[in-house]
Amino acid sequence: MSALTLALPSKGRLQEQVTEYLNDAGIKLKRAAGARDYRATLDGMPGIEVKLLSAGDIASALISGDVHLGVTGEDLIAEESPGPVRPAALLQPLGFGFADVVVAVPKSWIDVSTMADLDDVCTVFHTRHHRRLRVATKYLGITRAFFAAHGIADYRIVESLGATEGAPAAGTAEAIVDITTTGATLVANGLKILDDGVILKSQANLAASLKAQWDAPALAAAERLTARLSARELARGAQVLRAQIPAKSVKVVKALSAKTGCTLLSQPKGGAGDYAFLCPKEKVMDALDLLRDAGVATAVSAEAADYVFGEHNPAFGRLREAVAPNRRR
Repeated sequence: MSALTLALPSKGRLQEQVTEYLNDAGIKLKRAAGARDYRATLDGMPGIEVKLLSAGDIASALISGDVHLGVTGEDLIAEESPGPVRPAALLQPLGFGFADVVVAVPKSWIDVSTMADLDDVCTVFHTRHHRRLRVATKYLGITRAFFAAHGIADYRIVESLGATEGAPAAGTAEAIVDITTTGATLVANGLKILDDGVILKSQANLAASLKAQWDAPALAAAERLTARLSARELARGAQVLRAQIPAKSVKVVKALSAKTGCTLLSQPKGGAGDYAFLCPKEKVMDALDLLRDAGVATAVSAEAADYVFGEHNPAFGRLREAVAPNRRR
């Protein structure tokens, strides 16, 4: 029996991106039977059962505790639980599936640029038309919470199941709350985003359910998985720096750690010789300058790291902290 259940997208661009992300971390997704089967496994990861669901169903399964871990958009998790306390924890942003949840109004509303302006419009609209201003969206929970935070109450939500951005032009709503990546579709439909109308900057996340049963086997399986993902994630932001350091310049090793955050990976026994450091990508040039200033005149090489394994597993640390209160009950 599987110790841990992981929900992954079953189709679309998000499914392709998740598969590419796992492959990059050396983890192969294997479907159980065929393309239409909704169960899978991760090659080399025993004790993990994969469910293939829609992105929206993954968010629901995380909130209900039907799965332990899942990959879906932060916007969908927020919509499933728009309150201040969420029964799911975000463990690792994955760097794809970007989308902003925004409030947009017609560009012709030239005097409306903030949520406070929209509040005024709602009041005037109700007085003039004897009905509330309509906001089309599929994000009902997020919208209500955001509007309430801005003190806006004189409006009503029109649930949108199709192309939300077309609602104002079609006459079914006056404003919208929707997701956007570049804003081009909003502009094409004669809409603009309010200056303070970005509700959430979302991307795909590895998330954990706080309602699932997190026993020791489930935590062990999660640690194995997140260790691989974290090692690859850390490697993406680092490079291995190799240099031959003479005896007169050995003191630069401590300076590299203190000033650039580079970690010493290997060193010769006698002090002088070949050294290897793991450096943050944005600090590599600073490290090179320090080496040159210290008298290192030989060639210095920088190469990509495949994995960075260490004591620190950020994703599992967040998971352990998030589920600790539930395990103590």
